[in-house]
Amino acid sequence: MKKTPFLTLEKAREIAAQIPTPFHIYDEAGIRANVRALKAAFAWNKGFREYFAVKATPNPFILQIMKEEGCGCDCATYTELLLAEAVGITGKNVMFSSNVTPMQDMRKAYEMGAYINLDDATYLDFLEQAVDGGPMPDTVCLRYNPGGSFCLCNTIMDMPRDAKYGMTEDQMAGCMVRLQKLGVKHFGIHAFLASNTTTNEYYPELSSQLFQLAVRLHNATGAHISFINLSGGIGVDYRPEQPRCDISVIGEGVRQRYEQVLAPAGMGDVAIFTELGRFMLAPYGHLISTVIHQKHIYREYVGLDACAANLMRPAMYGSYHHITVLGKEDAVLDHVYDVVGGLCENNDKFAVQRSLPAINVGDLVAIHDTGAHGFSMGYNYNGKLRSAEVLLKEDGSFQLIRRAETPMDYFATLDGFGFAFHN
Repeated sequence: MKKTPFLTLEKAREIAAQIPTPFHIYDEAGIRANVRALKAAFAWNKGFREYFAVKATPNPFILQIMKEEGCGCDCATYTELLLAEAVGITGKNVMFSSNVTPMQDMRKAYEMGAYINLDDATYLDFLEQAVDGGPMPDTVCLRYNPGGSFCLCNTIMDMPRDAKYGMTEDQMAGCMVRLQKLGVKHFGIHAFLASNTTTNEYYPELSSQLFQLAVRLHNATGAHISFINLSGGIGVDYRPEQPRCDISVIGEGVRQRYEQVLAPAGMGDVAIFTELGRFMLAPYGHLISTVIHQKHIYREYVGLDACAANLMRPAMYGSYHHITVLGKEDAVLDHVYDVVGGLCENNDKFAVQRSLPAINVGDLVAIHDTGAHGFSMGYNYNGKLRSAEVLLKEDGSFQLIRRAETPMDYFATLDGFGFAFHN
């Protein structure tokens, strides 16, 4: 399948005239349509709620769109909780899923009335300290780690036994018994067993395992399971030849497992939650960059004004991100380039030996699928400054939703040392 950018060369030039490249840009229309498709796929479940993973795209303008579409927030840190709170997402509209949790973070989640997802059995004592004499939450979520490997059709998708997250089934049962004695009335179950899956079978298989777990825990402890959180893991088609997940097929697969496992056990009131980040946002973000150099040695190199500090996934994971040279969408891919940034690191490459059309200095490129874990994973190595973020609105206008950093921002935390320089 051909990957087509959601903005034209003309629109990119219009924006770049006001907001210099590089910048991350997000497609509001695409984001809203995707949220609505997800909600339609799970409309069969009365309590369904998507808790958008803030870590994927931590920008209040994006969170506001999510709020308007009826989503909550999945937060992992104190700062993410503050970000959710700033856009008015609080209480049970927040799922707090963290690990190695600082006391400040746990107390903030408790004060906000968020659902607290405990990563380990030892966190019960920690939660009691955070409550500090106040009432225990009426609902507590527990994170499950089944150990072993997670397989689909004899294919190993991931290795939960090697993951630092979650607790065993016996530990969960012990937590439920103790928490009920402390006044907790309802429970959630959470698990994340594989990342960026591009098969429609992942969620249905995960849900089947968690539904069966819920029945066993209910029978063993008498605890009321009020929700099951399938977390994230639904992936996107980074490569043009990859299959695209069909959320309607996924939702129907989960419904069938629900009817097979939970309904016969008298647990037909269990709500389904999701915590999708990549699936919700990745395809609706591009990193727009300008070609500023070419180099001709043993390979042909194209140098951009963006670098791994703006998008670290290719350097960190070897991840593929499709690249479109704007205005040359239909040109013949008859050149082979390494597309690189300017960091003093040889892995600062967006593409290696990639077939692309002939590229000239001054061309604008769109690096696809950067809407999640793109800007958010940025850093300042080599003194590189984080880029701007732009929202392409439904009416075709655009809005700066985060300005680019300046040297003043970079030096701002160096208290007690004065810098005199010109921007």
